[in-house]
Amino acid sequence: MYATVLYLLALWSGFFVMGIELLGGRLLAPYFGSSIYVWGAIITVFMLALSLGYLAGGRYSVHAPSLRRLGIIVLLAALCALPILLAGDTLLDALAARVPDPRFGSLLAALSLFFVPTLISGMVSPYAVRLLVAERQHAGERAGRLYFVSTFGSAAGTLLTSFYFVLWFELNQILWGMLAMSLLVGLAACLVRPPVMA
Repeated sequence: MYATVLYLLALWSGFFVMGIELLGGRLLAPYFGSSIYVWGAIITVFMLALSLGYLAGGRYSVHAPSLRRLGIIVLLAALCALPILLAGDTLLDALAARVPDPRFGSLLAALSLFFVPTLISGMVSPYAVRLLVAERQHAGERAGRLYFVSTFGSAAGTLLTSFYFVLWFELNQILWGMLAMSLLVGLAACLVRPPVMA
């Protein structure tokens, strides 16, 4: 059960990040277009945020790691994504008026809306690896399996969001659904008891 929850958190984190990234393109399009500049800005912000999140997650996992703390990271990522829904349009209106250049306007918009939740989401996988790896000889295998699950979640998030969700739901409905799922997964992790060590 414990390992299953860790893999579920990694899977969902990958799904969440890619879903938000794709929806970010649709969110910015009315204000800055959907040119290669806009997608370049979005991808840059997500890659930078994830790389810093990996570093932060690895460092944070050194100090009394627990499944509960990992659940809190997932919950925090969801809470930090709330401004996308609550203030996204207002922020994008203001940025589009002040920075009409789609390169720099979209870069500032992506930094403002997506950087923090993506950075926090990036902390999940390295932190989960720390919880999974108890013995050095199994470290590479378990890390590889966890990153497989996380990347598979990213692929699923990309495909489902771009092929289906955007056809069935409005953008805000998809975002609310993803935030609700993050809250459920994070709360589940907080409630699961760690295995008793013999």
